Amino acid sequence: MTAKDELTHLDESGSASMVDVGGKLVTRRIARAGGRITMKRETLRLIRAGDLKKGDVLGVARIAGIMAAKRASELIPLCHPLPLEEIALELTINDDESAIEIEARVKTTGVTGVEMEALTAVSVAALTIYDMAKAVDREMRIGDIRLLEKRGGARGDFLAEE
Repeated sequence: MTAKDELTHLDESGSASMVDVGGKLVTRRIARAGGRITMKRETLRLIRAGDLKKGDVLGVARIAGIMAAKRASELIPLCHPLPLEEIALELTINDDESAIEIEARVKTTGVTGVEMEALTAVSVAALTIYDMAKAVDREMRIGDIRLLEKRGGARGDFLAEE
């Protein structure tokens, strides 16, 4: 394992620890994450039509994802609290696969990246869709949650292969 590949949240004795980011350079940081929730075709139709009793599923999921990104450091034990400059969620209905594709983009200018915030936003948006539609479809599947892109920082940029 090279120094670049070492686990950063372990101290010399192997115990979990929060990374010291005090000496890092302040740079523009951007992360994009994606995921999806697959469901029955009828469930997707109800969501599109706005016919579920709980209301605007996509609108509520978008807000939930934004709120979750802002609270990532409260949910993930060793995640640093960050001043976020932008959080955007895009929810796209995929009729061919009877799914809703979720993508989050998070930006900050700081000493550490926003990957966890983007991944948290996608996860909570998907969970919100599940919660709002579970009365009609308990077989929904959440998955494929992954980092799509990362920019900024000492470790360089990352772009996932599709």
